[in-house]
Amino acid sequence: MISEIKSNNYSVFFDKKLEALDDFLNSNSYSKVFVLTDRNTGEYCLPVFKRYLPKLTEYDLIEIDPGEENKNIDFCIGIWKMLLDFGADRKSLMVNLGGGVITDIGGFAASTFKRGIDFVQIPTTLLSQVDASVGGKTGIDMDGVKNIIGTFAQPKAVFINSSFLSTLDDRQITSGFAEMIKHGLIYDYDYFKQLKAISPKEINDQLVRRSVEIKNDVVTKDPTEKGLRKILNFGHTIGHAIESYSLANDSFPLLHGEAIGAGMICEAYLSHRLNGLPLEALNEITDYVKSIFPVYSFGEGIYEDLFAYMRNDKKNTSGNIGFALLKQIGTCEFDIYVRQEDIKESLDYYCSFN
Repeated sequence: MISEIKSNNYSVFFDKKLEALDDFLNSNSYSKVFVLTDRNTGEYCLPVFKRYLPKLTEYDLIEIDPGEENKNIDFCIGIWKMLLDFGADRKSLMVNLGGGVITDIGGFAASTFKRGIDFVQIPTTLLSQVDASVGGKTGIDMDGVKNIIGTFAQPKAVFINSSFLSTLDDRQITSGFAEMIKHGLIYDYDYFKQLKAISPKEINDQLVRRSVEIKNDVVTKDPTEKGLRKILNFGHTIGHAIESYSLANDSFPLLHGEAIGAGMICEAYLSHRLNGLPLEALNEITDYVKSIFPVYSFGEGIYEDLFAYMRNDKKNTSGNIGFALLKQIGTCEFDIYVRQEDIKESLDYYCSFN
């Protein structure tokens, strides 16, 4: 059975057999089709893709190295060169088959190649299904700053197939669960309570759909992040800084959701200190997030590095570091600019759990 959520100018299909994608390909006359994967999705997800679309035999495969550290201009240039070598024209289609790195860089490469070719997203990780696949943001990292180069470009469609989640290990599932927690915290307390009642391994199609509904509701109202959409950044100002530091310094870097878990605790603290979030809500959030994500061990020695990443965050204005902060669980406000002393205090709060 296929279900559909309509977003700005495109649809998100929940489709266990990719029949909607088959219909989409049959109803459009693309000159060429390109499938972008990384090595992991090429090994584990491409066979599933081919099994559901046996008639799609005429396509060119572009494969890149996996990992956030490769979401950069050099790999993007490689994608553009492959498109040139394979003779892509403006009537070509890019199929981005993979997690958030693939949907981000693939969308960016497609939206800029020959001033834009059509692309569709097939998110294969929980993180990309509930977050990166929806909203029309594309992007690459530069100098350790996440998504600092990018475009707002809408896919022609998004196809979510839960069978891809069976290719993931528990750590990847838990990483994606962080964005689901965030959706509850910023928008829907009842949804947050539903998530608290299960483990990440117990997620189901209905919960994934609810996360997509929440994000879609927000981005439909504010597609270019002028206002309400900024609430989706809760946990990400500090979380992205921690993620960037870990990518640059750790042998086994944090996954995105693990860093966002740390960021949500820090920013819940700031919400309590600066935006009226009740103490009992802060304690509830802190205890719950710590029960899902191990505390990342660091000390005051890396604070300056974290501040440097935060100062380059694209959400800042006139050098002021911008946050989305909770008013209560299920309600979030944005454009709150926070002093470095208060940010340090939030990091101290998090580090107290080491």
